[in-house]
Amino acid sequence: MCSDDVVISLRNVTKRYRLFAHSGDRVKQFLSFGMNRYYREFTALQNVSLEVRRGETIGIIGPNGSGKSTLLQLICGILKPSSGTVTVKGRISALLELGSGFNPEFTGRENVYFQGVLMGFTKAQMDERFEHIAAFADIGEFIEQPVRTYSSGMFVRLAFAVAVSVDPDILVVDEALAVGDMPFQRKCFDKVYELQKQGTSIIVVSHNPYQIERLCHWAAVVNAGEVSRLHPAKETLTLYQELVHGKLEPGPGTHAQQREGTHELTFSSVSVEDQTGAPISVVETGQAISIVAEFVCAKPLRDVRFRFEFCSAGNDVVTMVGTIGLTEEMCFDGTHKIRFSMPNCQLTSGWYYVNAIAVDRNLRLDTWQRASEFKVLLKDIAARNLSSDCGAFVCQGEWEIA
Repeated sequence: MCSDDVVISLRNVTKRYRLFAHSGDRVKQFLSFGMNRYYREFTALQNVSLEVRRGETIGIIGPNGSGKSTLLQLICGILKPSSGTVTVKGRISALLELGSGFNPEFTGRENVYFQGVLMGFTKAQMDERFEHIAAFADIGEFIEQPVRTYSSGMFVRLAFAVAVSVDPDILVVDEALAVGDMPFQRKCFDKVYELQKQGTSIIVVSHNPYQIERLCHWAAVVNAGEVSRLHPAKETLTLYQELVHGKLEPGPGTHAQQREGTHELTFSSVSVEDQTGAPISVVETGQAISIVAEFVCAKPLRDVRFRFEFCSAGNDVVTMVGTIGLTEEMCFDGTHKIRFSMPNCQLTSGWYYVNAIAVDRNLRLDTWQRASEFKVLLKDIAARNLSSDCGAFVCQGEWEIA
């Protein structure tokens, strides 16, 4: 039984689907009266137990295909569990898949009233709410146009405006905050904060860790049909980072024949090493690391400068280090090694790669894109509190507050 302050309770919930290889197999299954089996079972959620209390905001985060949407549909009553129980107390307003519940041939106005009927409101009650809904959505004259003509941004504006304007006891939002433009997102956040103060229970599904941390008291990770227990939001994000970055595959390196330069100097290897000199591919924020490159010169070379570029998975140069003023007067011939040591890696979590570049005064000698790749995990609590895993750097320092 649920206590008075528990508004959503899932007890040992499992959801399975029957997957048929061919459309005709459904008919065969029906006609077999259970004597034969023409399908395979897929378990979308396995033995999930979860409680949401009145006034709590819960975040749900996980990779695509992990079971998040199935979980929300069970909570909203769209799906029934294969086993276990789902109990919901109060009026629930859900913003699930983009445009779900909207009739594409109806105008925006007609869909507002249609949603109101589904929520149990009379026309007079929706009349009282309509102007507020239209103002919040702010889609102008398109409110009188069929929603099939809407952009995804207009869709979510109207759907969110309706969802938060029907006095929900429970609000379920699935990725909607990622669709609108920045001013609308700010307005959505303000409305969510307002509902929180009113004691509305909220479930937020997002791939954006920052949104989960900003909005949620607690959060859970969904992965391969399993749901973790609820943790404080920031702790849950660390679990999610490890899960996601553990599955990410590094991008392809650049083959030697595709590298730019005269190749009078050629990089033979580039690696990331720990303090002992052992090559590593996983780094923790705050860890001491070195970037080490070996290269071969085909002839004696002077006036050489080296550069390492640290790039994000999105191909943005995060920072760059170079040897200007250090190597120009040196003569390089044969095999050499250079090392750049970082006593404290200040990158936040994610995949990063290193470009290795060597130039003389006028020409590029060798450019090796994606010469080495590594992933960073932000585990240190003090570092996480400083920068909340936002941006590319954990900016360490000291505050003075007078």
